[in-house]
Amino acid sequence: MTVPATTIHPVLLTAEEAAKMLRIGRSTLYQLLAERELASIKIGRSRRIRPADVEAYIERQATNVV
Repeated sequence: MTVPATTIHPVLLTAEEAAKMLRIGRSTLYQLLAERELASIKIGRSRRIRPADVEAYIERQATNVV
């Protein structure tokens, strides 16, 4: 039995996927990673972001609204 690709949820996102999720540019995402505003893990030379960390970042930004 195969699972349709639309139902598979990745455990980790690439920088490009996380940027697309946040609707920001890749360089802006890397800036957030460098400033430790958004958590990530390093696997070899690659950075990966957990979807939960993207959601946590969004929640923190939502609570910082004036």
